Amino acid sequence: MPKMKTHKGSAKRFKRTGTGKLKRSHAYTSHLFANKSQKQKRKLRKSAVVSSGDYKRIKHMI
Repeated sequence: MPKMKTHKGSAKRFKRTGTGKLKRSHAYTSHLFANKSQKQKRKLRKSAVVSSGDYKRIKHMI
């Protein structure tokens, strides 16, 4: 059986943490910043961890 190929779109979007969790970036960070508060923009800069419901599906793609 051949090896599974990496889903390249997912590989660019998700990174592993040191403990093995998956890190992701927030949505809504590309444009229309005049409508967003400074607090919202500051919080969107930080990365987040993939939720447990999506973890298994994303792990297979990477």
